[in-house]
Amino acid sequence: MKIHWLGLIVVAVLCIAIDVFICRRLRRSGYRWVAWFNGALAVLTAAFATAVAVMPLGEASTPNSTFVAGQYMLYTFFALVAPKVLGSLVYGLGRLIKQRWMTICAFIVAALVFGVMWWGAVVTPGKIEVKEVEMAFDNLPDAFDGYRIVQWSDAHLGTYNGRTAIVERQIQAINDLHPDVICFTGDLVSRKTEEAVPYYGLLSMLRAPDGVFSVLGNHDYDDYVRWDDEKAKLDDRKALCDMQTAAGWKLLNNSHAVIRRGDDQIVIIGTENYGDHIGDKRGNITSAYSGARDGNFKIELQHNPYAWRANTLPNSNVDLMLAGHTHAWQLMLSLGNWRWSPASLRYPEWGGEYREGNQRLYVNIGTGMVGPPMRIGTTPEITVITLKKK
Repeated sequence: MKIHWLGLIVVAVLCIAIDVFICRRLRRSGYRWVAWFNGALAVLTAAFATAVAVMPLGEASTPNSTFVAGQYMLYTFFALVAPKVLGSLVYGLGRLIKQRWMTICAFIVAALVFGVMWWGAVVTPGKIEVKEVEMAFDNLPDAFDGYRIVQWSDAHLGTYNGRTAIVERQIQAINDLHPDVICFTGDLVSRKTEEAVPYYGLLSMLRAPDGVFSVLGNHDYDDYVRWDDEKAKLDDRKALCDMQTAAGWKLLNNSHAVIRRGDDQIVIIGTENYGDHIGDKRGNITSAYSGARDGNFKIELQHNPYAWRANTLPNSNVDLMLAGHTHAWQLMLSLGNWRWSPASLRYPEWGGEYREGNQRLYVNIGTGMVGPPMRIGTTPEITVITLKKK
């Protein structure tokens, strides 16, 4: 892992300053034991930050268990620092406006932030939210009226470090929905194929009459670790593709499949990851299906919603694109029908259903985690989309 020493020094100085401030205020208020406890937490956070900074998390040879441990240590660091920072800001505001009751508010804010962050790390990742979505189309073939598609995305199986219980519940939930077809829209792993090995038996249990279709996500291309040579990287990627095929999945790498019901048919198109970075532009709708503007009802599987406006809309009349990738940045605020996520600052389409004329996009916010091992307000999502004839 590359150490950004300047950033590390800045963060360290800020953390020391905050802890010195908190300890001094606690000692002056007579809470010496609380001050000592805060000092112990400060030492613990410093130890976690130092450990993560020197761990070789970017190397291909680093075991997944070490990588996951690094993620949790870094998250623990922030989960201890963030409540202190926000609590100190509230306390400082109270001192500025000379309101002593703000001191109590500072403790409450710190406790709430701490609780929310750990709820998002311990409880929410194990939950499942099944979202029922109905979409009506004028040109849907009659035989596919009521057709049920289950979308699963961004599993990031390495997150669970071989613990299968959460993934087993997700697989069971998908099968219990009795879909006509299952579509996985990428990021089965976070770094390497070995992350998926403990879950192979579960992946092969997915069942739907028309099969399980999948595409690769940006993390499935092995670009997030440093390999000894290019051949090792390509071999690992091939192993992930072979695992999906062996599990009974139909991996669509810039290819397509036709599903028939009597004389009617729809086309499932799978495009490789197409993101907003130069190296991510692997997919192409016209390469995957030469009849991108024909009269068939078409569903595209693509990992990154960026591709919808950048590649799909300009080059095809695809009726529905299914994507994932954003995770809603694993942080979402919602109240009734109102939702906001910091993901919206980068992705115009970051979660849910979007329309452009007669064409639709659905972005699933995924089930797994990458980066911080938490999901705050973003319960793991499994989507069931029912197609209707308008």
